[in-house]
Amino acid sequence: MGRRYPPLKPRDVVNILKNLGFSFKRQNGSHAHWERPADDKGRLRALVTIDMSMREFCKDLIKSMIRQSGHSKKEFYEALS
Repeated sequence: MGRRYPPLKPRDVVNILKNLGFSFKRQNGSHAHWERPADDKGRLRALVTIDMSMREFCKDLIKSMIRQSGHSKKEFYEALS
């Protein structure tokens, strides 16, 4: 990767969430909702909303999805590979 934290596309975020243990819950229009139940490591239930109509996410939307996931930025991007 040229940049440490490159912009992400919806399919990139879906792959990241799958790798982090999330599963598809539902979709309302262009917004897909991915959920991870609470686990024994102390992580609470998490719900991440992805706007599937976007070509590429801006930094603010990526930051919001990372916050929703309950993971750090580093953990989130490491799940991309």
